[in-house]
Amino acid sequence: MLKKLLCAFVIGSLARPASAQKEETPPFSIIYSTRHPEAVFDLEENPPVIARMVEQLVMAATGRPDAASGWRTLVSPQDRVGIKVSAAGGRYFSTHPAVVNAIVAGLESAGIPRSRVIVWDRDPEKLAEAQFVGRPGNYQVRGVAGPKDYDRKAPVLAPVLGRLIWGDALFDEKQRKTLGAAPDASSLLSSTSYIATVLSREVTKVINVPVLSDEAQCGVAGAFYNMTVPNLDNWRRFTQPGLSGPESLPEVYADENIGPKVVLHIMDGLVAQYAHGPRGNGNYAFAHNTLYASKDPVALDTHAFRLIESWRVEAKLPRMEGRADWLRTAAEIGLGQSDPARIRLQPVALSK
Repeated sequence: MLKKLLCAFVIGSLARPASAQKEETPPFSIIYSTRHPEAVFDLEENPPVIARMVEQLVMAATGRPDAASGWRTLVSPQDRVGIKVSAAGGRYFSTHPAVVNAIVAGLESAGIPRSRVIVWDRDPEKLAEAQFVGRPGNYQVRGVAGPKDYDRKAPVLAPVLGRLIWGDALFDEKQRKTLGAAPDASSLLSSTSYIATVLSREVTKVINVPVLSDEAQCGVAGAFYNMTVPNLDNWRRFTQPGLSGPESLPEVYADENIGPKVVLHIMDGLVAQYAHGPRGNGNYAFAHNTLYASKDPVALDTHAFRLIESWRVEAKLPRMEGRADWLRTAAEIGLGQSDPARIRLQPVALSK
């Protein structure tokens, strides 16, 4: 039997073209970046400058001569487009509304009516604090406020348990089952999370707009974090100290309702934060005045984490070595590049 297997392997190898026998070299991933020193001043955004930055990034990332045709390569008029923002940082340390407004204007130029655009994050109060509520934009703004906002037909499993609390889809159901019985903490433990309905059912394409921020357990609260943790119930298990929750994020992202819908990641680095994120903390943040764009979330988060580490070293803070090792897992399952040698940072100049 062993001889037969060996012969089959040798014959198969000889039958392959010489080029196929060579180990394939993985492609480069490109991160486009653009910077303007006046994009943010005293933490206040400069909408006209930021709009130009977003336009140039989209043109570079799509290889098109204008933003409208660039957006048309990413979305079609039949799509319902979601813009996933990060509002956890509050007023000054969240995704900037000017970035979102520029994206919405670009989508409109590509034939997507503003009424078919949904801007969302988990906490409605934080969305209001970040100034996404009550501002004219003619797009929908949505929070994921409670059990009714999670899709029971879109579960994701991960080999780490979390304790359900109010707001999780199964909390009330589990509580009812234990009513009148002796308290049992294990009855509220679950290895299942449910995806926000706005993501699983309502939008067909997503523009992911995370901030450039650290996260204590994941290392970086970037492209992966923004599309997974805030879009799930029972999410605390992915960020609890001492648990291996972050290792599950790549497989969660790969779910058909999440990663495959994302057509572009635009990381808001206008204000960058390197400690105590993703909630805002002015002691560890500064005006970076830079936006990044990529179709590769692994490369984008890898670059962001390296920046965060360098800033922590400058500030004489402990390094976060090992906290973002899960990005290698993401690369291994084919979600992008985590090898810095295979990632290219391409600056994009603003047109006059």
